[in-house]
Amino acid sequence: MISVNQAWEFVKNGALPLHSRRVPLSEALGLRLRESVVSPIDSPPFDKAILDGYAVIASDESTELTVLEQVIAGGVPHHTVEPGTTINVMTGAPLPDGADAVIKIEDLVDEIETKDGTTVQVPESGVAVGTGIMPRGSAFCQGQAVLDFGRYLSPIDLALLAEIGRAEVTVTPRPKVAVLATGNELVEAGQPVGPGQICNSNGPMLMAMLNACGAEAIDLGIGRDDPVELMKLMEQGLQADILLATGGVSAGVMDLVPGVLQGLGVKQVFHKIKMKPGKPLWFGEYDHQDRRTLVYGMPGNPVSTLVSFELFVKPALYVQKGGEFSLPSIQKAVLTNSIGHRGPRPSYYPSRVDYGQRENGFPTVEALPWRGSADLAALTNANAFMVQPAGDYLYEPGTEVEVISLG
Repeated sequence: MISVNQAWEFVKNGALPLHSRRVPLSEALGLRLRESVVSPIDSPPFDKAILDGYAVIASDESTELTVLEQVIAGGVPHHTVEPGTTINVMTGAPLPDGADAVIKIEDLVDEIETKDGTTVQVPESGVAVGTGIMPRGSAFCQGQAVLDFGRYLSPIDLALLAEIGRAEVTVTPRPKVAVLATGNELVEAGQPVGPGQICNSNGPMLMAMLNACGAEAIDLGIGRDDPVELMKLMEQGLQADILLATGGVSAGVMDLVPGVLQGLGVKQVFHKIKMKPGKPLWFGEYDHQDRRTLVYGMPGNPVSTLVSFELFVKPALYVQKGGEFSLPSIQKAVLTNSIGHRGPRPSYYPSRVDYGQRENGFPTVEALPWRGSADLAALTNANAFMVQPAGDYLYEPGTEVEVISLG
């Protein structure tokens, strides 16, 4: 067995950023920008009205103005504003030539309809130059960088790209991750459960966690404990950027996953880590001509799978998405109940941190009742794992401990 730190180092060395590609804006949310975006236009592209009103000359001392025309957003003025005249403009409409301000409709004194047209009475106090106007290029100018290389794209960023006319953008793509649950005992949720069978919980859990991480999750379903069937399914999985196979990686008669993976040409990097839960974790690399698929043979027990994902899959996903290799964030917390530990392996114990309660400047944490790596129910109340170092000891209430947040 290797240590957790050694396993992290192996995963860090194996993880590679994915090749950048151009994608439509509809697929770019949350992805990392692999270009610096320079605007080909001014924004706004013309002086425009930012409210419904009347375009005027601010220095015009006339209190009654003749309305020459109305211009809505998407239209263009056909007249020039001169002293004694105005043009009715809607929000977003171009500012007519000659005008340098817009008076709000609500600020009019009166509006008069005559047989010769419409006149409006404006306040004697007038209006300041620039009122109600957004000048051309005041947001940004043609040739200006508007989004920097390396930025993770938000909905607002996508709106900005659309504003400057970009339909596609160069990004690090979303990692494709194939999920395969293995075991003769598994059936899909909703199907009849026979004697000795259980429902597949690892598959839905991993699919959900991958979606939450911004990956494209591919469900390969359930693979039976048969080398031929497993090889066929794993061949499909190796076309993804990461393959996650759960179950079949320990030392039992039907633990076939490591042998099948090696038969497919996947290089084993390590097998078994000095930790609990998650000891049987298998990790390997499959090099294609131009890219690499990372392969995880994860323990079948669901809590072991969850711990393995949080500690070793997430950091690799960060790298594939174009970021830095980032280890789980470890925080200090103060224990509210007693919890013991025995054995030479560090443990990751389901716990609940109360960030609203603090002692000695740290949030408090409760070690939850837990019956081992098959006890998934205990994790429904957990929001963290308490890191318990190797050794035999008892933590009393008030002990400062380290925790890793979930999610």
